Amino acid sequence: MPSTPLLTSDPRAGYLALRTEIDAAIREVLEGPAYILGEAVSRFEAGFAAFNGARFGIGVNNGTDALHLALRALGLGAGDEVITVSHTAVATVAAIDMAGATPVLADVDPRTRTIDPKAVEALITPRTKAVIAVHLYGHPADLEALQSICAKHGLRLIEDCAQAHAAEWNGRKVGSFGHASAFSFYPTKNLGAIGDAGMVLTNDQHVADRVRLLRQYGWRAPQHSELRGWNSRLDPLQAAILSVKLKHLDAHTLRRRELAQRYLDQLADLPLVLPVVSHGCAHAYHLFVVEAADQATRDALRAHLLRAGIHAGIHYPEPVHAQPAYLGVTHGPMPVSERLARTVLSLPLYPEMTDADADRVASSVHEFYSARS
Repeated sequence: MPSTPLLTSDPRAGYLALRTEIDAAIREVLEGPAYILGEAVSRFEAGFAAFNGARFGIGVNNGTDALHLALRALGLGAGDEVITVSHTAVATVAAIDMAGATPVLADVDPRTRTIDPKAVEALITPRTKAVIAVHLYGHPADLEALQSICAKHGLRLIEDCAQAHAAEWNGRKVGSFGHASAFSFYPTKNLGAIGDAGMVLTNDQHVADRVRLLRQYGWRAPQHSELRGWNSRLDPLQAAILSVKLKHLDAHTLRRRELAQRYLDQLADLPLVLPVVSHGCAHAYHLFVVEAADQATRDALRAHLLRAGIHAGIHYPEPVHAQPAYLGVTHGPMPVSERLARTVLSLPLYPEMTDADADRVASSVHEFYSARS
């Protein structure tokens, strides 16, 4: 086995590459004066909102809270149905529950693996109040179709951008299209903290004000609750780290695209379904996800790569609607989501990888298929 394993993602490598800048930013926070919210948080909120072309950014504790508080700020709660996907991290659906609303799950498009607009329309009822579009793996959902559906039915559109930092739809960053959007800065994300962190973006002043109140006990003034809220403040240490990393996000996204193209070129002749990029989209390649012919092949390929010191992930091995906690959730037919759970495999991809690292992964995949021919 090679001496150095290749991970699906490597947050530590991201820290080491920017160590001097990050350590200086942490030191600035430690030297004060604010250990809760403060200038470090305000600076990152403004910078990240501007990067995405949104008017307002409100930092919160994590990406799940960002979705939850966005839903609450939009007035969604008990009795309201929110349509989203089953092929996603469970956080998307958990946030709907946290808001007191009812999740309704739709299938995904087989090409982009993002929410299928036709499946959304089939699930709309008089109780439907919002759609959460998950920009999965770094590829934007079909925002044009979803905006049209939401306008037609009077629904709120919320973007789950946890995997799509710097992805674009028709020249605009995702996160600037919906009534609100939610970002996660979990350490493995394209813009990752060293711990938990999240943000809500919106162009609506009222929604922004509501999220700010909700993230801290409903306070506009200290110790005075205007409404019932939570404790979900972005930590200034994480904000400072993220401000450093934000300066490098464009370069890191370009590097992800270069590595993805290297995979696309080298794996094109194999019996794998490779990622696509829809017209007008710019893929952020949070993950490079391939599809094998069936589960047995996927699992065998993963085991082969692991023996070579290459850690490939599965995003996601079980659709939300099939998990014990959500067996009773309303959902439409799920042929694509259920197939993807059996066949997808995420190859290593992060900006600190070298060309040689990518070539090593591609070569090992080729070795697997050569041995089976």
